[in-house]
Amino acid sequence: MAGVVEQRSIDVVPDDERHGSAVSQFTLWLGANLQITAVITGALAVVFGANAFWSLIGLLLGNLLGGAVMALHSAQGPRLGLPQMITSRAQFGVRGAVVPLALVIVMYIGFFASGSVLAGQAVGELTHLGETPGIVLFAAVTAVAAAVGYRLIHTLGKIAGLVCALAFVYLGIRLVQRADLGALLADHRFGLPVFLLAVSLSASWQLAFGPYVADYSRYLPRHTSARATFWWTLSGSVLGSQWSMTFGALAAAAAPAAFVGHEVSYIVGLGGAGLIASCLYFVIALGKLTINILNTYGGFMSLVTSVSGFRGQRTLSPRGRSAYIAGIMVAGTAVALLGKDSFLTSFKDFLLFLLTFFTPWSAINLVDYYLISKERYDIPALSDPAGRYGAWNVRALTVYVLGVLAQLPFLATHFYTGPLVAPLGGADISWLVGLAVPAVLYWLAARRDTARTMAPGPRQEEPSPAGSGG
Repeated sequence: MAGVVEQRSIDVVPDDERHGSAVSQFTLWLGANLQITAVITGALAVVFGANAFWSLIGLLLGNLLGGAVMALHSAQGPRLGLPQMITSRAQFGVRGAVVPLALVIVMYIGFFASGSVLAGQAVGELTHLGETPGIVLFAAVTAVAAAVGYRLIHTLGKIAGLVCALAFVYLGIRLVQRADLGALLADHRFGLPVFLLAVSLSASWQLAFGPYVADYSRYLPRHTSARATFWWTLSGSVLGSQWSMTFGALAAAAAPAAFVGHEVSYIVGLGGAGLIASCLYFVIALGKLTINILNTYGGFMSLVTSVSGFRGQRTLSPRGRSAYIAGIMVAGTAVALLGKDSFLTSFKDFLLFLLTFFTPWSAINLVDYYLISKERYDIPALSDPAGRYGAWNVRALTVYVLGVLAQLPFLATHFYTGPLVAPLGGADISWLVGLAVPAVLYWLAARRDTARTMAPGPRQEEPSPAGSGG
């Protein structure tokens, strides 16, 4: 059992515990994206005004752009052997990293809640217990699986990838039989605002993985090719998400009244009744279980990272691990039960809200890792507030805040619309601003900080040449 239950949390994974290959990133992220919340995300592009043809193109563009950023984070895992968010201490300071961490924790709870709403419907139908007991039961199973940790997560990803792929092939055939695909794609009228909304929805989907993607590549051997890690992660995540989102967009275009607000029942009804319906309910729950375990595990890592920045804690007892995971589960379940009746609109705004806060973090983290620190961090200093990275990096935190503020004039959500949205025809380009502005500002600021150009820390090797491996 000790070999199955993960013993490590935010501490460095030693070389003798590294295992696997970069292909594991493909199976994990394929399985994590072949699921109903991605289907809903694709449907939103049509629900909010885009035609099916341009929705699919916009969704693909957003998946590719956001997925590339996400995969660059994944490539850090084998190199550093650390969870993703603890590397934020190199940019924001050992304690300053709590600022983006707090927002990341909100993200995990939100995604846990949204996934539990949809999976709870499936579990409730499958067990005949109803939606609310289904949500609670699903959340409890998620927490137990997350407590087991890394190996179970990757195993489940492989199983879910295969099972859900077969289910989506079957559902795709059933959808094409029921709907006139040619008629759905015949409307080529282009509207920039709704096209950019489709791009933003899928880009935000991918970018939201950034704060935890390296958590699932950190056990790979240190010399695993950065190129291989990048491409296997990107291909699995883009293929899985685009597949799901395409199905969602076409389903919403074919039968908007039947699909919107009844997503789970529509998908199951599309497949059939009796045993087939039960199998599809199981597939929906399995797909959501995979991604909700990632959210719970990532939330656990982020909570430990936040607390340890002030307490100096590097390791965690099994009891402590269970307590952190239980906290994420309880919070996520409470949000799911409170928000289950207004899911669709709330989820769209939640995605775009997340994008506002995570694009500046991604930009700062990637510029620092690849351009400033040249893939080298002083690992011991990441746990020392008095060390090289300090307790609070006011310069980086200022850039982060400016990156968030720079997006507000371009942001379009249900509860807030910036003043520059109307002149752009209603298009939301805030995420592009959120990547570009902090990237440039941080690069200029960090170049002045001579401490960041010091020799690599004692636990690091010289970085591999750019583009090496395969």
